[in-house]
Amino acid sequence: MRVVNASEITQIVSRLCVETNKRLPQDLETCISCCAEKETRPIAQGIFKNMLDNIDAAKELDIPVCQDTGMAVVFAEIGQQVFIDGNFEDAVNEGVRRGYVDGLLRLSVVGDPIERVNTNDNTPAIIYTRLVDGDKIKITVAPKGFGSENMSAIKMFTPSAKREDIVAFVVDTVKKAGANPCPPVVLGVGIGGDFEYCAYLAKKALCRAVDKENESEFYRNLEKEMLDKINELDIGCQGFGGDITALKVNIETYPTHIAGLPVAVNVGCHVTRHASAEI
Repeated sequence: MRVVNASEITQIVSRLCVETNKRLPQDLETCISCCAEKETRPIAQGIFKNMLDNIDAAKELDIPVCQDTGMAVVFAEIGQQVFIDGNFEDAVNEGVRRGYVDGLLRLSVVGDPIERVNTNDNTPAIIYTRLVDGDKIKITVAPKGFGSENMSAIKMFTPSAKREDIVAFVVDTVKKAGANPCPPVVLGVGIGGDFEYCAYLAKKALCRAVDKENESEFYRNLEKEMLDKINELDIGCQGFGGDITALKVNIETYPTHIAGLPVAVNVGCHVTRHASAEI
């Protein structure tokens, strides 16, 4: 049994909150650069250049890459041979508090969804925990802005749904979103499980590197089909039209009930942020 003090978790979460908001994952930055070279429409080319300039400016000035520094979403894989000395969720929320307040990040969380009084420290976080083998803890922080989150959707298909029905739902979700999620977007698609689990899968899918292919050939092809059809919508960068409306589609799946086929789409903007660290 390995003992991990809760203060270590706080330190890691605090650091990741700041890092993820100031630096895009390298795979995503590279993807944006590659798509900028493929873009043929002059206005979209200019917007791509502005996006890349903004990414560089965030590095140079040590400031957030987007003014919406998001609600902190934290995924934790906790080894079963780890004993955490202290309260895990309290440690995570203290890390978010320190990261956002001390890091001078925008505080965007309200304590009640109806009364809407700001908590003034960006807590509480959205926390997902999973027990795994081993004696380590892996923490992934994925700040999520709501310009894109608000455009997400879920649909409870029946098993009679065809492949083209699922593709059409994903494409239509992007079409309805239009310019709202600051395209070009990254899409996380969850298929299977039940109502809430397919939404979790969609969010988790956004944490897969955009240069990492799906392990399943079937779902690799489905991701490509969705991406191609989305890029035919001509929404383009920031909604001004263009060849590239989506940078990547990532699908995650899970077994489901014989009577159901849940599908969720979690929309991520062009600064879909996430970073991980291991204790």
